[in-house]
Amino acid sequence: MELFAWRTLTNRRQVASITGLIPTPFKSGTFNGEQGISKAGNRAVRALAIQIAWGWLMYQPQSTLAQWYEQRFAHGGPRARKIGIVAVARRLMIDLWRYLDHGVIPDGAVLKARSSGIKAEMSRRRNEEVIA
Repeated sequence: MELFAWRTLTNRRQVASITGLIPTPFKSGTFNGEQGISKAGNRAVRALAIQIAWGWLMYQPQSTLAQWYEQRFAHGGPRARKIGIVAVARRLMIDLWRYLDHGVIPDGAVLKARSSGIKAEMSRRRNEEVIA
């Protein structure tokens, strides 16, 4: 709700910017460097995006995004993995925005069908509420 419900985001740069997961370049004369991520966006959304990214790697290992992380960052040290997970979080937030706005499922993602047990439990709870 905080990120996608009431804002009209028009491109991927806006999505990354609002989460604070964009790089902060530093240019001085002939020196071009990076200072890390901007952290200018919503802190809670950024923290949640990082947690979702770790979960994505665990539960969607066949996805293109998870395989990209494995090839590029998984064999590095702890610092490289942390840098990589921020990149995954940024890309994942953009992919989720594309899914919500355009219905485009992230490459390689596997959707899981709802189990009938959840539906039955929700129906049972509704019936109890009506009776009470």
